[in-house]
Amino acid sequence: MKLIDTLKNIWKIEELRTRILMTLGLVAVYRLGTEVVLPGIDPAGLVALQEQTKTGVLGLLDMFSGGAFSNASVFALGIMPYISASIVVQLLGIVVPYFQRMQREGESGRRKINQITRYLTLIILVLQGSAYLTNLHAQIPPQYFIIKGAFFTFSSVAILAAGSMFVLWLGEKITDKGIGNGVSIIIMIGIIARLPFAAFAEGTARMSQQGGGLIAVLVELVILFFVFCGTIMLVQGTRKVPVQYAKRVVGNKQYGGVRQYIPLKINAAGVMPIIFAQAIMLLPISFANFSDSEGMSWFAATFSNFTGAWYNGTFFVLIVVFTYFYTAITVNPMQMAEDMKKNGGFIPGIKPGRKTMEFLDTIMSRITLPGSIFLGIVAILPAFAMLAGVNNQFAQFYGGTSLLILVGVVLDTLQQIESHLLMRHYDGLMKSGRIKGKNPAGPAAY
Repeated sequence: MKLIDTLKNIWKIEELRTRILMTLGLVAVYRLGTEVVLPGIDPAGLVALQEQTKTGVLGLLDMFSGGAFSNASVFALGIMPYISASIVVQLLGIVVPYFQRMQREGESGRRKINQITRYLTLIILVLQGSAYLTNLHAQIPPQYFIIKGAFFTFSSVAILAAGSMFVLWLGEKITDKGIGNGVSIIIMIGIIARLPFAAFAEGTARMSQQGGGLIAVLVELVILFFVFCGTIMLVQGTRKVPVQYAKRVVGNKQYGGVRQYIPLKINAAGVMPIIFAQAIMLLPISFANFSDSEGMSWFAATFSNFTGAWYNGTFFVLIVVFTYFYTAITVNPMQMAEDMKKNGGFIPGIKPGRKTMEFLDTIMSRITLPGSIFLGIVAILPAFAMLAGVNNQFAQFYGGTSLLILVGVVLDTLQQIESHLLMRHYDGLMKSGRIKGKNPAGPAAY
């Protein structure tokens, strides 16, 4: 069988085998950490917290952390504070000259930016850790706190911050020593860990109905299949731009040539816009407990309603904006135009140089618009699934952040595995063409 032969070929490549085993080992460490409860809390008292995180935005946050949030784990804050810090630093790179200079300094500038991002992550962790503990005291009865007072607060904030930074370290090690982008894989594993429980809960609820339960489950699975296929098309969709390359150049004239195509991605930003937008949408929950004002309470309640118009409308707009933003910083039309000119290439009917850059920029703007709109629609589909009666946990897999991350990360990881196979003259994973991820070089680093 093709699958068995492919697995044998993967196992034969020592480097690839080592990277896959390293990835699995580090993921196992992460999953074990999600079950380690904060010192000083009796796990028997977590029932109310687990009920609270079954619905709404907190349920989404619990899914991102792989259940660590509802378990009051040392990894409860997960990787989202680092992503929030990355968003802030990247936005500063647009408006602050100091950060712009660091971006142009190459490797040394990148190290400085990473260091600033980590410092900012620690600040966010302290704030979110304090908010998380406030919520714990509201949900868990006092008798289940073995340790109380200021010592518990300070020690727990420190442990939560250290746990989140350790998760970030695991992600970096997966990127360096394993296969795929570590942070993306950690988020994906957290989502996959919740899938069996969500599917079982939905199946149980439907089967308990007096009639039509099985038919409802089959309809849901068919709809999920079509949404899954549409998401793959979004991730892999391209528009090809023809480029003519000259075989020989005499003076200012070009003779002969080979026509090739530049595949411009409809969704060049991948899953990053939806992750960035989701991180921002979680901020009201993080800081609501620091204020008792009526306005802040209304704001937090409004943006905690996962099926509400305000939440989904804002979420949709943020995704469209971040799609354009992240496409602008990952796709450089000027560099593409210069590379074509250096290699004797040109787009038929377009002058090389600035005109080519403007043409590519216009094409990217046009194809990014439908891509961003489709991305936003897929992101808010879980709200419609919930309104249609689907279990809140299972509805998350009808689109939204979970499905896009699953599709994007899986395709990118498989693409890297396929690259290792093809470099060593083995067949790829697919018979009909190569796997297309969102980026030929793998997932963009967070």
